[in-house]
Amino acid sequence: MLRKASAEWNGSIKEGGGRISTESGVLADTQYSFSTRFEDGIGTNPEELIAAAHAGCFSMALSGQLGAAGLTADSVKTTAAVRLEKLESGFAVTKIHLDVTAAIPGADDAAFQTAAANAKAGCPISKLFNAEITMDARLES
Repeated sequence: MLRKASAEWNGSIKEGGGRISTESGVLADTQYSFSTRFEDGIGTNPEELIAAAHAGCFSMALSGQLGAAGLTADSVKTTAAVRLEKLESGFAVTKIHLDVTAAIPGADDAAFQTAAANAKAGCPISKLFNAEITMDARLES
C-alpha cells in the first residue's frame, strides 16, 4: 500500500503560506501557514494532521486487538494531542498523548487495558514516532 499527499509553500516562513492536498481528495488545497501552526490562524498544520492520523490509526488498532480477544466495541473515541517544542536542535514533536474512551459490552477493565496497550504499541503510526507516547484509557460501563 502506498499513500500520497503533497504540499506547496510560497513565500517566507512568517508571511508566506501553503496548501496541502491528499491523493484521495479529502484534503484539497487545504491552507496552512505560520499562523495556523504557531498562532490561531484558520487552516491546518502538520501537527494537527499527525494527531488525526494517530487517533484514527490507534482506534482501528484497538478495534483489531479487541476482536482478537473476542470483543467488539460499540464505540472507540480517541483524541491525540501532539506536543511541538523548540529544543536546542530546533523544533521537534516530543510527546503524543492518546486519550481513549471505549464502550465495549462484556469487557472488563483488565482486558481493555491489555488491548489498549497492545494497540498503542502495535499501531503503525505509533511505530513511526520517536517521541514519548502516553495514554489514558477508560472503559465506559
